[in-house]
Amino acid sequence: MTIKGGYCQKILEMDLSNNKKRVIEVSDRFAVKYVGGRGWGARIIWENLEQIKDPLSPSNLVVIAPGPLSGLYLPASGKTSFSSISPATGLYADSNMGGMFAVEIKQAGYDAIIIRGRAEKFSYLFIDDDCVEVRNAHKYKGLGCTETERHLKEDLGDETLRIATIGSAGENLVRFSCINSEWSRNAGRTGMGAIFGSKNLKAIVIRGTKDLPVFDLTRLVELGEHAYKTLKSHRLFEFWQRQGLMTVVDYANAAGILPTRNFKDTCFDDADKINGEVMETFYKIGDTACYACPMTCGNVNLVKEGKYAGTVTEGPEYETACMFGSNVGINDFAAVLRANYLCDEYGVDTISTGNLIAAVIEAYEKGILTLDELGGMALHWGDSDSIMELIRKIGKREGIGNVIAEGSYGLIKKWPAIKQLISQVKGLEQSSYDVRSAITMALSYGTSDIGGHHARAWTIAKELEVGSDWTLDEKAEIVIYQQTVRPLFDMLGVCRLPWVELGFSESAYAEFYSAATGIETGLEELLKRSEAVYNITRAINIKLGATVKDDFPSWRCFNEPIKTGPLAGKKLEMEEYTKILQLYYNKRGWDENGVPMLKTLDRLELTDIKM
Repeated sequence: MTIKGGYCQKILEMDLSNNKKRVIEVSDRFAVKYVGGRGWGARIIWENLEQIKDPLSPSNLVVIAPGPLSGLYLPASGKTSFSSISPATGLYADSNMGGMFAVEIKQAGYDAIIIRGRAEKFSYLFIDDDCVEVRNAHKYKGLGCTETERHLKEDLGDETLRIATIGSAGENLVRFSCINSEWSRNAGRTGMGAIFGSKNLKAIVIRGTKDLPVFDLTRLVELGEHAYKTLKSHRLFEFWQRQGLMTVVDYANAAGILPTRNFKDTCFDDADKINGEVMETFYKIGDTACYACPMTCGNVNLVKEGKYAGTVTEGPEYETACMFGSNVGINDFAAVLRANYLCDEYGVDTISTGNLIAAVIEAYEKGILTLDELGGMALHWGDSDSIMELIRKIGKREGIGNVIAEGSYGLIKKWPAIKQLISQVKGLEQSSYDVRSAITMALSYGTSDIGGHHARAWTIAKELEVGSDWTLDEKAEIVIYQQTVRPLFDMLGVCRLPWVELGFSESAYAEFYSAATGIETGLEELLKRSEAVYNITRAINIKLGATVKDDFPSWRCFNEPIKTGPLAGKKLEMEEYTKILQLYYNKRGWDENGVPMLKTLDRLELTDIKM
């Protein structure tokens, strides 16, 4: 097969330790086999795994990769994947970011950027097509993410630059810190910001001016036009534009799966004070969108009165509204917006931050933590002032914030009794869906290759709505299918929301890929490549010490039934979960310990992966 478009077939590798760069030519076989984005990242991490001694050491690397569809005339084609070994979990990590950053990487002539080593001085990386320089970033030290981006654009005299940066949390190696771009586009999960910080890297600044290679532009434009028309004709399109993912607050509350007061409850009496309708009616002042996206789900909000007056932020999405609303007992949407703003400025993941703060509040409530251990600051549900102060302390690593900054594992090491209160899988704090009533979602969290995150397989709605008669076999198969198709979007460099929310066909992406690259490829073949990548990330985690016990959701899921709401009395049963986990392994072609079998690796053309 010969690539005729879609790929630049170049990787920029920068070793910050010796300030050396090289451009790696990418073979047709590698490009196509691993597709791009997270696929390239996972393979490169595997090939370098033996040298990585610690996630926050110079031996770790981060792979920043858009995909072959990034930057093309296609809906929502602006995604970049960041892949590494996580400082939060010690296992494989990836996180993706929207906006324009992916497009600029491609226009600079690269399919990926690999960052190695550690700069001697606090630095940023400047990429201007073929010109690559490591520059002094001392004047930006301590600045927030949006402050840094604004100052860099002013200092460099170009508002069109695309910038990915960290805040003080990344500089301070907070293990769940993130990478921010364009106000609030974040590679939020797994601690990518701390990896930048460990490399003395404040930001990457990119200017790209090159044309993107496309095999059949006429066909691609026709496919793109059809896709835009299809999305805009969907009955929920305009509603989606108005509220975006904030629509999920009401759904989750009505369904009885809305995490409330640290996942103790699943319904929030004041959900109607932090939902999409409140946002749209009282706070929303505009929309933003990622590259080429008609869905405009980036809600711009302004707090007009009260103690948080003047706060302007893009967002929140559902996850943030839950984690800084119901899950910490806050019923004031202005406070949710303020928390969202602070997390974006300090550069911390809102899911992990809200999750851990809630666990600390409950730990104080139950006497696991004392007032002295909290630095004299009493914590209570709904106390927005103390919660804002905790965000600051985490970002600055001050007092109790210094312990929380170590993530779930750090808190458990300090106070073992808190383990039962933290909702996490593999050390990654759980997303905003209670899974005690939905074993497929529990299995999704449990077997996610990065830990307790919903993006790998979001099955909960379908199971609650139509899954009462599903067999365990069928439930395992649904999780595997979603874990295969959803990561494919991250490999192609596009957003999955047109497919998730507006019913756009996944088979269309095979047509996009064929038109862009000149290699006729069906959906089945692309899914096989995605399955192969999932086996690579599984192999990475096994090599790093992950075992069957790391594929189980948190303690509360099995031991505390839901107390109220439509699903009262529900909890996971250990025997049933153990059974579905083994069914899952078997259907994956893994052994009883979750290790990919040789015949599976052979089928996926991964014979060089040695377990």
